[in-house]
Amino acid sequence: SAIMLFLLSAAVTLALVLGLLPRAPVTHFCAASSNQTGFLCDDRVTCILASQVCDRISNCRDGEDEQEKLCGDLPHSLPGYLVFHCSNPKYWVYADQRCDGMNDCGDCSDEMGSLAACPPCGLEWWSCSPVLYEYCSCVPRRLCRDGIQHCISWSDEYIC
Repeated sequence: SAIMLFLLSAAVTLALVLGLLPRAPVTHFCAASSNQTGFLCDDRVTCILASQVCDRISNCRDGEDEQEKLCGDLPHSLPGYLVFHCSNPKYWVYADQRCDGMNDCGDCSDEMGSLAACPPCGLEWWSCSPVLYEYCSCVPRRLCRDGIQHCISWSDEYIC
C-alpha cells in the first residue's frame, strides 16, 4: 500500500506540474500602511496601496501592478476588493481612498455613504460641515485657526 500511496502522490504532483489540476487562485489582497487595502505583488512580500495599481508606475518588482490583464478595462479588470463604487454608478475610486477624509467620489459617498461605513473623524481631523467640496464631514486639524473659514459654522477658527 506504500507503493500505491507513492504512485498516487507522484501522479498528483505530475498533474499539478503539468497544470492538469486547477490550482488555488493566487490572492493578491493584503493590508498596506495604516491597514489600508493593498495589492500583494508576485514576490509575496511587497504590499502596495490599492491606488498604486494601474497608476502607470511599476511599484511591483516585475511590474504586475501595471499589466494589461489588470489595467485593460478599469475598473472591471480590477479585483473587486481594490474598487469602491460611488453612489453615482458612473464613478468609482480605489478602496484605499474610502474613508480617507477626502471627497474622492464628488458626492461624499466614499466618506459618508452607508456603503462606505467610515468611522468618525480621526484625531487629526475636526468634525464640522466643510465649506469646500474637497472635504465631507471633517477638515484636517492643520487648517484650524489659520485665518480661513473651512467650516460653515466657523468652528475651525474659534473652537478647534
